[in-house]
Amino acid sequence: MNFRPRAKDEPEINLIPFIDVLLVVLIFLMLTTTYSKFTEMQLKLPVADTEAARDYPKEVIVAVSADGRYSVNKHPVTGRGTEALSESLVDAAKAGKDSVIIISADAAATHQSVITVMEAARRVGLTQITFATQSSAQAGAK
Repeated sequence: MNFRPRAKDEPEINLIPFIDVLLVVLIFLMLTTTYSKFTEMQLKLPVADTEAARDYPKEVIVAVSADGRYSVNKHPVTGRGTEALSESLVDAAKAGKDSVIIISADAAATHQSVITVMEAARRVGLTQITFATQSSAQAGAK
C-alpha cells in the first residue's frame, strides 16, 4: 500500500476558449454593423415653393365651416343635406373610388356636420377619409 500523500493539482482557468468566443462575437458584430456614410457626396436638394397650389386628382378637400356650411375643393355646396354633398363629391372625385376625402373642419364645427360629410362619402362609395389638422404653432399665429 502506498501511504504517501498525493500532490493536489491546483485548479487553473483556461483562457483560450474564452478568447475564442470573444473573437467570434467581435467578428459577428463587425460583420452585422452598418456604417453611415454622410460625407461621401455633397448633394444640393431641389427647393419647392410651399405656397404652390396642389393639384392631386385623388384628393377631394371638404371644408366644414363653424356654422355648418360645406365647400368641396373650394366650391361652395348649395344646401346642407347629405344629398347635395353627395352630388358635389361625385363631381369632384376625379379618380373615382380611389379618391381620398380630406375633411378640413373648423374647430367650432358641430360633430354632426363632420358625420354628414362622412355619410355622404360612404353613400357615393368613397371609403378613404382623413382629417386635416394644424399644429398649435400655426393656430397661434392666426
